[in-house]
Amino acid sequence: MKKKTVAAMLVMCMALSATACGGSDTKETKTETTQDTGNKKDSASSDKKTSASAVRLVSVSDVSKYVTIGEYKGLTLDRASVTVTDDDVQAEIDYNLEEKGTEVNDGTVEEGDSVTINFTGTIDGKEFDGGSAEDYDLVIGEGGMIDGFEDGIIGMKKGETKELDLTFPDDYYEESVAGKPVVFKVTLQKFTRPSELNDEWVAANTEYKTVDEYRAAVKKELEENETKSADYDLYSNAWSEVLANSEVKEYPEEDVDKAVEAYKKLNENYVKEAGMEMSDFLKAQGMSEEDYEEDCQQYAESKVEQNLIVQGIMDAEGLSLDDDDIQTLKDELLSEYGYESFDQLVAYYGEQEVNESLALMRVERFIVDNATVNETSATEADVANEDADPESEDTGVDAAEDTTEDNASEEDSSDTAEESEETASEDDVANEG
Repeated sequence: MKKKTVAAMLVMCMALSATACGGSDTKETKTETTQDTGNKKDSASSDKKTSASAVRLVSVSDVSKYVTIGEYKGLTLDRASVTVTDDDVQAEIDYNLEEKGTEVNDGTVEEGDSVTINFTGTIDGKEFDGGSAEDYDLVIGEGGMIDGFEDGIIGMKKGETKELDLTFPDDYYEESVAGKPVVFKVTLQKFTRPSELNDEWVAANTEYKTVDEYRAAVKKELEENETKSADYDLYSNAWSEVLANSEVKEYPEEDVDKAVEAYKKLNENYVKEAGMEMSDFLKAQGMSEEDYEEDCQQYAESKVEQNLIVQGIMDAEGLSLDDDDIQTLKDELLSEYGYESFDQLVAYYGEQEVNESLALMRVERFIVDNATVNETSATEADVANEDADPESEDTGVDAAEDTTEDNASEEDSSDTAEESEETASEDDVANEG
């Protein structure tokens, strides 16, 4: 089982880098107005390259002393396109009908209803860890619970309490309860029923007037999302390939120390917000102080490696954070994180964090612009990716997700320190995982 890391548990540690597919963290960095380009091949353009990016991601001026950057021009990349089907459109509509369902006060639960329940599980008359929850939301018929649990709720009325005599499967993932009989005492708090799709519902709940208009709009939105997703994956894969083919010769000690310091401060802030002491949090995660120090060092080195590569490419190619292209990237970040102004974004995440994200996005797009891009179907791309599987060292949200595959949460990259302290009471034991 993979070691649990603080990086995997803290929300938004690398938030902005989720868009850029790489890692970054808020830290102070020395800004230099002049520097060597690190690329001596074209001395005629050195003045342009020196002044191209006044914002520096690293403290060193000659990046080539610290990193060998893999080939980043002339790559061959795949961009997977996905066709939105009628079934996809219907699934999205069904979800919206469910989300905007009508609460049922009279009547009984039917398959497809969304219920809110309290339940307590007992084995041999004793409660067990993870077998109880309050205000637990469940859609009847989705099969998220052990056999018999959802069927037992069908027919219940609001406020009713019922005992379900069930048995955990023999191959249940939690061995301590596998194959054992269990009694769940369930109280139905409330339940809602999906709305019926008709012109009246569309007019009342959307900006459209008819079902046909609404269906067409949903399809268009899904297609736009698929286009964004395909572009995101393309940029991510482009960066991963360059990263995998690059090699750090030496880490600038100043940058690593600052990254470690900033990372620890960030962790401490989140743990404090969760009402915990760091020592208690590490203990809850099964981490020693030595484990934590190692985790911080690994994070910092990965972060500095990324910044060295990004800065090296920007220096060599005369890329800037002040040109017209950057405004487009700023607008993307604002849209992605829901801020009205760039100043608000910087105020929340910090100027260095935002600059690192913009720089990485800038470089990713440069790599793609200078690559041969093959349009493929999603199925073809999936097969190719399985064969390639480059060893990426992204320090962003994606990396946090990778480190928590063995933890029982499906949203580890968004867990707060407080959430990570919780037991599996709501999702583990009754849930089939």
